[in-house]
Amino acid sequence: MTDIIRSPRNVGDAIRKIRLEKGLTQTELAARVNVRQATISKLESGEPATRLSTLFDVLMALDMDLHIMPKPNSTPDDTANFEDIY
Repeated sequence: MTDIIRSPRNVGDAIRKIRLEKGLTQTELAARVNVRQATISKLESGEPATRLSTLFDVLMALDMDLHIMPKPNSTPDDTANFEDIY
């Protein structure tokens, strides 16, 4: 599975998809990561305030990796418009 992730909402959608594929509820995933169910809910809804350490704990609990790579056909002069992301 490869998803293009360019926003907190994309991260949340990918986490939800993986969690459901593994047959886990938000509560079960939260227990694995030692956070509240509400934290998983916020992460899946794309709230940008989720701590990076929590994201990595969730990825580890789901047996997933994070890979960062250049966008296809990007050039060093390409700049992201961060206002479009949020």
